Amino acid sequence: MAKHVEKVSEPNESDLEVSDHPRSWAAGVPGVLHSMEPAVAKMGAVRTAKTVMKMNQKDGFDCPSCAWPDPHHRKAFEFCENGAKAVTWEATPITVDSAFWAEHSVSDLRGRSEYWLGQQGRLTEPVYKPAGEDHYRPVSWSEAIDLLATKLNSLDSPDQAAFYTSGRTSNEAAFAYQLFARGFGTNNLPDCSNMCHESSGWAMGETIGVGKATVNFEDYEQADLIIIMGQNPGTNHPRMLTELENCKKNGGHIVAINPLPEAGLRRYKNPQKVRGIIGRGTDIADQFLQIRLSGDMALMQAVSKRVLEAEDRNPGTVLDHDFLDRHCQGLDELREHLSHLREETVLEATGLTSAEIDELAERYIAADRVIITWAMGITQQKKGVDAIKEIINLLLLRGNIGKRGAGASPIRGHSNVQGDRTMGIWEQMPGSFLDALQQEFGFNPPREHGVDSVQMFEAMGQGKIKVFVGLGGNLVSAVSDTGVAYAGMEGTDLTVQISTKLNRSHTVTGAEALILPTMGRTEIDIQESGEQFVTVEDTVCAVHPSWGNVEPVSHHLLSETAIVSRLAHAVLGDKVKVDWVGFEKDYDLIREHISRVVPGCANYNQRVRREGGFILAHGPRDTRTFPTATGKAMLTVNDLEYVERPAGTLILQSLRSHDQFNTTIYSFNDRYRGIHKGRDVVFINATDLAELGLADGDYVDVHGVHDDGVPRVMRRCRLVEYPTSPGCVAAYYPEANVLVPLSLVADGSNTPVSKAVLVRLEKVDAPVPAAAR
Repeated sequence: MAKHVEKVSEPNESDLEVSDHPRSWAAGVPGVLHSMEPAVAKMGAVRTAKTVMKMNQKDGFDCPSCAWPDPHHRKAFEFCENGAKAVTWEATPITVDSAFWAEHSVSDLRGRSEYWLGQQGRLTEPVYKPAGEDHYRPVSWSEAIDLLATKLNSLDSPDQAAFYTSGRTSNEAAFAYQLFARGFGTNNLPDCSNMCHESSGWAMGETIGVGKATVNFEDYEQADLIIIMGQNPGTNHPRMLTELENCKKNGGHIVAINPLPEAGLRRYKNPQKVRGIIGRGTDIADQFLQIRLSGDMALMQAVSKRVLEAEDRNPGTVLDHDFLDRHCQGLDELREHLSHLREETVLEATGLTSAEIDELAERYIAADRVIITWAMGITQQKKGVDAIKEIINLLLLRGNIGKRGAGASPIRGHSNVQGDRTMGIWEQMPGSFLDALQQEFGFNPPREHGVDSVQMFEAMGQGKIKVFVGLGGNLVSAVSDTGVAYAGMEGTDLTVQISTKLNRSHTVTGAEALILPTMGRTEIDIQESGEQFVTVEDTVCAVHPSWGNVEPVSHHLLSETAIVSRLAHAVLGDKVKVDWVGFEKDYDLIREHISRVVPGCANYNQRVRREGGFILAHGPRDTRTFPTATGKAMLTVNDLEYVERPAGTLILQSLRSHDQFNTTIYSFNDRYRGIHKGRDVVFINATDLAELGLADGDYVDVHGVHDDGVPRVMRRCRLVEYPTSPGCVAAYYPEANVLVPLSLVADGSNTPVSKAVLVRLEKVDAPVPAAAR
């Protein structure tokens, strides 16, 4: 395989360029070019054909990017621009050689950008940073595993360790990992769900009994109305645009609710259709509601109130009384509560007009089949759980759960984050799951809840977590309150990262640190019993196999499943009667245990081998049965709350650029928003610029406005005049995480509140151009 020879330039904020206008459409020919040109340039034509062309195919591998589901009848090009970028990033043949670690200290690596780190190539050998030293050095697999086993077994309590998981982890590795942690004696299993859709799980679990989408893939094109809230499909899950186009073709309508106008929600040029290449494409949103940050809960309450008032005017014609009577409870309490909702409060909270809300309500009432879909723009609010409960209220009023073309649809942002939770990656798994583990493996798993991602850093700050093990991901960049996250990791005795490529988390370490390199999803996995596949679950509960199809970049790499199995065998020995050696040899053995432990997974090995896999049972979706405490879906009463903005402040949301996935940065461009060669920007409305005496192109420090007295500042950002909702600004994630206190979390779910952060802007001098230095 090729070694790293390319020099990667770091960004210089003085080079930043801003186009005059944001894009009014997404995809088209540029999407194809931006998919394929980097792939061919960085992987070559042969490796590109073996990877990109096999992505999301029935005999190929599941996209390592988002969790958007696959159609039953798949096209030859069943991938999007960002999926191709994710594969190019991971499947690169460029590797990090042994000399790299002597050349670059940990301190040097910490000073590099996330982009530079990711461009160094694939990790191929375990490396270890001893206490008191500033360099990693290569070690053998046995040495690395022994180091971790010795450290874990020396802890005073199993709860002094935390086992984090990224959403890219396969079902097989996730099941083995949670079994390892619980066999070790802890439920400290934080994961990336804690920071994204935890609010969805809490709200849906309490109202309908299942924290997953109540729709199938086909429901999107059969819906009369799709309401899209708090998400940007054109960047974060572009294949969704095809199903929105299909919905429009079948006569359906789309409403987009978002603080920023996003290109993909305005017009979509499908690159696989003639009209997407040479024609105008498809106008997506029939109505765009430019909502004020944190106003979503108020909007849903206002629409539900209008639905109830329409029923009062025309009894028996608006509400689905049969569904409500048979399957729901709480209608009278909801009606009473919403009767006191003041229109003035709604307009203040949402920034909308009554006419705009009236139109949305009329669209909802006129539609027989409605899907409401949302992402982190909703979940990462202080009242995110209650906002989602209000979404469920609105859907229940007209029976839009449990029928075709209708339902609640949280869109998971990581390829197998939902599957990991199904497999037991959660610090609060129910007793029934733990009972099944006990029956299957003959040990009593710990019952006390563990720490989530936020609680873990709080525990680190208190000296309670000594060892951190990360199965994928880039947690110190992903979590809020960057300074606290850094300090927490640095206060541990040992940090362990299981990774394909370098990222920020490898540079923020405990006294000792290990990096264990793993195979990617694109690579062929040969074990003693033969070629292996893994399984994943997408955002609509479909479980299917994923086969790697290119040679690994190094034959010294181990799969995630093999790494977890070897660690567990070394740490636990005979403490728990699990055939860890057998797990590594043959993943079917893991799946046999899954079939007896995980609800809905009986005959797992047989069912995942069927064409297209299988769909997990879902009571609310399939039979309108609701596994709540009462056996009915719950219409809930939620006190309205939104972020009030003191004079001189603005409400900030963090967001991704088009050229990134989570914390992975593919370039310094965001072409849909007109940003090139930089990321240190703040998008701001022209009205707010005028009120603050600022101008487009000014540079500011962004200060968090919080009650704890801790200074939090994002330095030297260029203001970009942009059609945001007045009073609201936006900046890129993860850079903006520094402004979000660890304690600023959603009620109930403990999810960091990254979509409603009070800030103030302080003008500073523009950067000096590089040529003038």
